[in-house]
Amino acid sequence: MRFNIPTQAAVVLYALIWACFGINHLINAKEIVSMVPVPGGVFWIYFTGVAMLLAAIAIIFNIQARLAGYLLALMLLVFIFTIHVPGLINGNLMAPVNILKDLGLLCGAIIIANIRPIHKQGSN
Repeated sequence: MRFNIPTQAAVVLYALIWACFGINHLINAKEIVSMVPVPGGVFWIYFTGVAMLLAAIAIIFNIQARLAGYLLALMLLVFIFTIHVPGLINGNLMAPVNILKDLGLLCGAIIIANIRPIHKQGSN
């Protein structure tokens, strides 16, 4: 398989950004909780923070990276429809920007999920 350094660097940088998002969720859960539209707010902040960290690790080390990418994309789709679209309807001026940001991150997660090689057991 061909090893493309710029692509691999971009993949690792993308994952490191998710690690930062995850750490932010864990450190600032009480400040972020007001954005959660479902019961159990703080739990969901911690849950998504851990999910972001695990996705970053999976992508960097290519351990279930495809699954991690698709689950990350699904999480972002949920964010778009449960947080940003209601914000758009309620007149939040940042909602369109947040929808586009999360849509871009969602597309990146899908691309990464499809470019990370699948390591088969027993192969080098």
